Amino acid sequence: MADFELETQLIKSKDLKYICGIDEAGRGPWAGPVVAAAVILNPDKIPNGLNDSKKLSEAKRNQLFEEIKNVAIDYNISFIDSEIIDSINILQATFKAMSQAALGLKTKPQFLLIDGNRDPKIGIETQTIIKGDSKSFSIAAASILAKVSRDRFMEEIDKEFPQYGFAKHKGYGVTAHHQAIIKHGPCPIHRMSFKPLKKYTTKK
Repeated sequence: MADFELETQLIKSKDLKYICGIDEAGRGPWAGPVVAAAVILNPDKIPNGLNDSKKLSEAKRNQLFEEIKNVAIDYNISFIDSEIIDSINILQATFKAMSQAALGLKTKPQFLLIDGNRDPKIGIETQTIIKGDSKSFSIAAASILAKVSRDRFMEEIDKEFPQYGFAKHKGYGVTAHHQAIIKHGPCPIHRMSFKPLKKYTTKK
C-alpha cells in the first residue's frame, strides 16, 4: 500500500518543501495519446485511499481525481499524441510527456519521484521507483490524474470513431480492437509504428 514515508524522509533529510510525483498512462495501447501527470501533494491534505490507479475502481479513481486537484499544492497533465509517438517512439514520447508535466507546474518542484526505472532527465534531482505508484502517495496521485485524464479522452474520441470501441478498451490491443482495425483500417489516432498497424501505410 502506498504511503507518504519516502516523501517525508526527503523533506526532512534534504530540507525540501516541494516533492513531485510523476507517472504516465497509455504506453501500451495501439491508439491515443500517452499521458503523464505531475503532482505536488500537500502533506497536510492527502486524500484518503490514494493507491496505484490500477488497483482502484473507476468510481474511486474519479473521486480521487477531483480531490487531488482540489487539495494538491500543484498539478499538471501533459498529452503526447499518436503522431509524435510514431515520430520519436513511445519511450521518448513518454519522457516528453513527463518532462512537460513537471516543467509546466506553476510551483517549481525541488525533487522528482518517478514511476519506473528510467530517468527522463528533466533537469531536476530525480529518484526512479519500480512500482512507485504502489509505494508513494505522490506517484499514486499522478497515476490517478494520468489514467483518468486519458480514459476520459478515449471516451470522448469514441464519439468521433465509434467503430473501434475506444470507450470500452481505451485503445489497448484487445481482440475486438484488432478486429475493428482489420474491418475499418486505422484512424487518425492510431499509432502506426505499433503492431498490427505497421502494415497500413495511410490513416483514414
